[in-house]
Amino acid sequence: MSEIVGDIGPLLDEVKGKDPVTALRLLADKYAGKIVFSTSFGWEDQVITHLIFSNDIPVQVFTLETGRLFPETYYVWNRTLEIYGKKIEPYFPRPDLLQEMVGAKGPSSFYESVDNRKECCYIRKIEPLKRALTGNECWITGIRADQSANREEMHEVEWDEGNRLFKYHPLFHWTLDEVKAYIKTHNIVYNTLHDRGFPSIGCAPCTRAVAPGEDFRAGRWWWEDQSKKECGLHATH
Repeated sequence: MSEIVGDIGPLLDEVKGKDPVTALRLLADKYAGKIVFSTSFGWEDQVITHLIFSNDIPVQVFTLETGRLFPETYYVWNRTLEIYGKKIEPYFPRPDLLQEMVGAKGPSSFYESVDNRKECCYIRKIEPLKRALTGNECWITGIRADQSANREEMHEVEWDEGNRLFKYHPLFHWTLDEVKAYIKTHNIVYNTLHDRGFPSIGCAPCTRAVAPGEDFRAGRWWWEDQSKKECGLHATH
């Protein structure tokens, strides 16, 4: 029976219980030429990049170059290119949209209101992401279940209605300790901001370290309401 678009059941059955490399190979064959992985060079993404590149799995790797990344992120990006000798495709904001926003509101309008912040996220991240995903059928991400409460209700396979493709999270059931142990065992380059209290690393103006015991997402857009703070990259509806 052919796969029904939007029904995660058959795909979930195919990957369930399989190790990430086996599952990634299966999906790369199933969605040949139409499977991508988005990296922001954090802990989880560096593990997945290592799995893809070191095993020569035919998955296109891309990143969103927002223009506001940390110097440490650019370092990890460059070292990853040097170590694996593989391509990471950058997607930039549309110059016309960026120029219009900054020209009208200045470079830090995102601090002034939630609407302004969402506008900036849309221009720098959401719109480029949609371009990166267009024409693809499977999107690999570094999401883990324990990163925030709403993510615990998800599955390792999802249907993304907004982008009309399946999503697979190969590290979904991994703990952070398992991710860090894998990085240490395989000597994978990672962002040193993690060692300074940054569990989640995005654009420099919008990301800070978190204190012990604070929520995983507390370091993002800390001037806003702390509940369900997402930029929209992983909205499924």
